[in-house]
Amino acid sequence: MSIQQNLIHIKSTIPKHVTLVTVSKTKPVADLTQAYDAGQRIFGENKIQEMVEKYEAMPKDIKWHMIGHVQSNKVKYMAPFVSLIHGVDNFKLLKEINKQAKKHDRIIDCLLQIKIASEESKFGMLPTEASDLLQSKAFSELKNIQIVGVMGMATFTENENQIKKEFTLLKTTFDALKLHKSFNFKPETISMGMSGDYTLAIQCGSNMVRVGSSIFGERD
Repeated sequence: MSIQQNLIHIKSTIPKHVTLVTVSKTKPVADLTQAYDAGQRIFGENKIQEMVEKYEAMPKDIKWHMIGHVQSNKVKYMAPFVSLIHGVDNFKLLKEINKQAKKHDRIIDCLLQIKIASEESKFGMLPTEASDLLQSKAFSELKNIQIVGVMGMATFTENENQIKKEFTLLKTTFDALKLHKSFNFKPETISMGMSGDYTLAIQCGSNMVRVGSSIFGERD
């Protein structure tokens, strides 16, 4: 099937309230253009430099999501245009995003990355750390960011029960964090689920899924 057919098929399997982020990392602009021509407007990249190049080459009505691990020293390159940063896993990074957003007179939306997987290699903060951050005075002083929800990555495993348990943990964490009140905290997004497990993620409460290989084919 073509990229456009894959995209149409994926969209037909996703409820209306769920946002589809097309994961376009490592894929050429020609492939993204096919998805764009089929109506897709939200693309996810995991390397800032690559995202900047694609942003410059493609139409400006695209919303670019940074879905990979973010290095503080690279934030400045995406600050003028990034729509949502998924992987915010510490306060230092949040502070840098706020600083760069201020330079461009923007408020940048972010998701707190929660560690739900058992794998050591996965980034993220513990639910308690996220709660402490949202209640801190330092957080309340950040005027140029807005935390709009949480993101999580399940363990890379065939064990569906384990994945389900981890997705449920993220939903439970989101529900608990939602009780915090702050002008720069507007919790509405739970970003979880990828090509292999997005239907399960949606059943567990996800309203934003990140799908790449099911649309573009496997990465080289």
